[in-house]
Amino acid sequence: MRIHIATDHAGLDFSRTLQSHLTEAGHEVVDHGPETYEPLDDYPGFCIAAAEAVVRDRSAGIDALGVVFGGSGNGEQIAANKVVGVRAALVWNESTALLARQHNDANVISIGARQHTVEEAIGFIDSFIAEPFSHDERHVRRIGQIADYERSRHSADA
Repeated sequence: MRIHIATDHAGLDFSRTLQSHLTEAGHEVVDHGPETYEPLDDYPGFCIAAAEAVVRDRSAGIDALGVVFGGSGNGEQIAANKVVGVRAALVWNESTALLARQHNDANVISIGARQHTVEEAIGFIDSFIAEPFSHDERHVRRIGQIADYERSRHSADA
């Protein structure tokens, strides 16, 4: 599987460790930056680039997911979710990693590098990558409603 990664300065060490782990596990890793530590860098461009690459790959039939990191993971998730077709989930334990895939068919996860050890983050990511979408009708319906809104900018009646 191709894994697109992006971070800011707070997640740079996590990103490097994770890239090695994922490569050793047989995944193709694409790093969207940053390449060097800059304490005042801006994460949105990196995270948006990773999210766009996930959507582009999946549209081309390539099995791809994304992982974005930051201090809390919140801003990185928000940035990734601005890309049409991305369903980015903030993950803080194994359960949220699994449910992001099972129920939401999330294609990007965000993790707070200042909130977890690198070992915890690797566990969340491995669980996320390995878990399939359930395809339960209720989850498919809900994801469809989100996609409809994304296209039309009109919410469906509840």
